Amino acid sequence: MAKGFRRLPGFRDFAPEDFAARAHVFEVWRRVSRCYGFAEYDGPPLEPLDLYVEKSGREIVGQLYSFRDKGERDVSLRPEMTPSLARILAERSRSLPKPIRWFSVPQLFRYERQQRGRLREHFQWNVDIVGEEAVAADAEILAVALDGLRELGLTDTDVRARVSDRRLLTALLRALGVGEAQTLDAFTVIDKLEFEDPERSRERLANEVGMSPEGAAELLSLLAGGLGDVSARFPGRADVTEAEARLREYVAMLEAMGLGAYVELDLRIVRGLAYYTGIVFEIFDRRRGLRAICGGGRYDRLFELVGGSPLPAVGFGMGDVVLTELLREHALLPDATRSVDYYVVPVSAEERPRALELAHALRVRGRSVTYSLRQQSVGKQFKMAAAQGARRVIVLGPAELERGMAVLRDMTSGEECDVDLEELVEDDR
Repeated sequence: MAKGFRRLPGFRDFAPEDFAARAHVFEVWRRVSRCYGFAEYDGPPLEPLDLYVEKSGREIVGQLYSFRDKGERDVSLRPEMTPSLARILAERSRSLPKPIRWFSVPQLFRYERQQRGRLREHFQWNVDIVGEEAVAADAEILAVALDGLRELGLTDTDVRARVSDRRLLTALLRALGVGEAQTLDAFTVIDKLEFEDPERSRERLANEVGMSPEGAAELLSLLAGGLGDVSARFPGRADVTEAEARLREYVAMLEAMGLGAYVELDLRIVRGLAYYTGIVFEIFDRRRGLRAICGGGRYDRLFELVGGSPLPAVGFGMGDVVLTELLREHALLPDATRSVDYYVVPVSAEERPRALELAHALRVRGRSVTYSLRQQSVGKQFKMAAAQGARRVIVLGPAELERGMAVLRDMTSGEECDVDLEELVEDDR
């Protein structure tokens, strides 16, 4: 009996219609990246396991496709691209002009529970600026992400970027008496605020962070408000004032680019508890029916962790799974109906050599051309032309070929006309 092999859970096949959607998204990602002056790079899909442990801690191993290879090396399929970027630049960043503007579209792998918008493999648009501390780099990164979504047809009524700054959050925690040792614990609570009951959050801030009931209540009130509340409550704190000014400058730059309608300040956004160091953001669909489409921010310490020179950096990752779902919901995926420019119909076997010659001449000129791979009746060939979405059919009969002519039919209108074969190739009408 023939064996039946099933696709592994969490992985995808890409039949032509699915591949067309993927290719469309990739094309937009690459076009927008290049419009912003980014150069594309890539790395191996298999990396040393320690590269990811160094960034994310030993607990990440349970989420990886990791194993010991035949050279007795502990390795993993890459779950993300930024550690590979850091490894690559650790070897060559000194010789590159700054800032470094690179992007990639890698396939990534994580062994985790499947759910809507999350599989065990996906493709991701990674865009990074390395070697620049100015807040303009942060604004540039979010602008790239938003313009990628705009180019795909999404508007400010469809998506929003929720923006925060971990330096501002840290300054607020200091102002409320939270010490450095408790900062990550506080971030952990803040990261879950919108998913927990407020009373439960207050309990956690008291028990896990050591905040007083008054301090916890004030923090929750601040996080529910905007920057106006921050500046009003802490007028004497230089660290709060500086972080707030930087975030305001960031938003002003995005507004100057015409992207202000996409941006919403939300100090509850934390991201990557031990990874990001400054401004962070997540992009969601406005209906909140899906997971985050994109996330990113400033990470100024990663390059040191993998043995490179200290370099400021900011970037984002945008996965294709959630994005494709959103584009499908909004009917923004391209029509995947198969089509070709020409279908060549030789009336008999005698015309077949001339049909092959003509088809190849048109292909050399960049046109898509098909024909039956075996001799069939003219009627069957026309049916196949229709099935393959041919826009025009070229009929080669003996009488026409004697005159150097062919019959050209427009498959949409049904109109036919005689055409000179040499002119057909040259003019490509």
